[in-house]
Amino acid sequence: MVAKEILQADPRPKASEFAESISKVANDRDEAAFDMLFRYFAPRIKSYCLRLGADSSGAEEVTQEAMVSIWRNAKQFDPAKSSASTWIFTIARNLAIDRFRRTRRPQFDPNDPALVPEDQLPPDRLIEQTEKQENVRKVMDSLSANERNVLMLSFYENLSHGEISRRLSLPVGTVKSRIRLAFAKIRSTLNAQDGAGR
Repeated sequence: MVAKEILQADPRPKASEFAESISKVANDRDEAAFDMLFRYFAPRIKSYCLRLGADSSGAEEVTQEAMVSIWRNAKQFDPAKSSASTWIFTIARNLAIDRFRRTRRPQFDPNDPALVPEDQLPPDRLIEQTEKQENVRKVMDSLSANERNVLMLSFYENLSHGEISRRLSLPVGTVKSRIRLAFAKIRSTLNAQDGAGR
């Protein structure tokens, strides 16, 4: 089964693998490559948005929009201009800025240097990152078939919440709840690890 093979992939992707995965998404609409990007970057984008001052719901929305944008716009990625990580976090940053502007939060300064993500992590953060990836992998394994199904439809088939609702004959609220629940499980695992590491 493809999903099982995806989850058994190397939990420590290298920077070059991110660029290669984006290329596979751009050229082949490769779901396994996108799954690797999703598992790695979605929790980091969510955490990044929370650090920018977004509430949990807003951070989840920006994360979902960013991952959909990565899937749809993978052909725009140019490894000669930036690393995959920088490109992805630029998408997330721009979406977060747009969201803050829509909600008119005057305390938000999009030119703040703190909003530019680090491209490379120091060794101690890399170790911490690896541990988090293992926990995220366990959470992905624990997702119910319903949660996994709506994520696949949302991120692999580019379906809107309304389209997923019609396809699965479910209320839109149920679709949103299942996506939120999947993100909440990932967040809970990461928060538990952060608490244990203190």
